[in-house]
Amino acid sequence: MGKKDKPKKISAKKEKYLKFRKEKTTTMDWTPPALTDEQVKQKQEDEMKISKFMRFSRNPPPTEVVERKMRSKR
Repeated sequence: MGKKDKPKKISAKKEKYLKFRKEKTTTMDWTPPALTDEQVKQKQEDEMKISKFMRFSRNPPPTEVVERKMRSKR
């Protein structure tokens, strides 16, 4: 005697909540809003200011650490 092909029985709970399942897309379609000329110019200026700040504002190490290193080297 072989197995008979019966359709699987879906539980009532699964059937009830099946409508809430949504397929999730894997790719994100996001485009930034178009900027006006003034906004583009402002953005470039802001980026330049930030890059200058990051480039030239290096925090010097605290003097205590430097003194300790100098003592240990002696």
